[in-house]
Amino acid sequence: MRLTRSGEYAVRCILYLCSQRTGEVCSRKQIAREMDIPYEFLGKIAQDLARHGLVELVQGSKGGLRLLHSPHEITLLDVVEAINGEIGLNDCVVRPDSCRRSPTCTVHRVWLEARSQVRDTLRRATFARLLDQGTCLASPEDGKP
Repeated sequence: MRLTRSGEYAVRCILYLCSQRTGEVCSRKQIAREMDIPYEFLGKIAQDLARHGLVELVQGSKGGLRLLHSPHEITLLDVVEAINGEIGLNDCVVRPDSCRRSPTCTVHRVWLEARSQVRDTLRRATFARLLDQGTCLASPEDGKP
């Protein structure tokens, strides 16, 4: 399993929004610049995040993105699965009917256990917790942590 580029950018976007004041609208340009996300790519990611109820897209000259939940309520799992779909690791986990051996397959059981552990780890990682532990908000060129 590897996180896609869009998943990585979505995590950066939500991390940035969580670091702002509650209810603040942040422009796409601001987010793209601060988090090293290609501007056009951020537009598509923002639509996916909005479709999953994580952000609101605010139209107009002072428009942008607004976070719809507290950083305590949003997890890495929410963001990753909003962009990349449910984590599966293998087809037999996502679609058990895809393999007639799944009910008795010992490898299938390992895939299920691994998937559960990955999802649990991502579910425990709230954005509030990530911010409390320090973040990668500043780029290395800024000389900030």
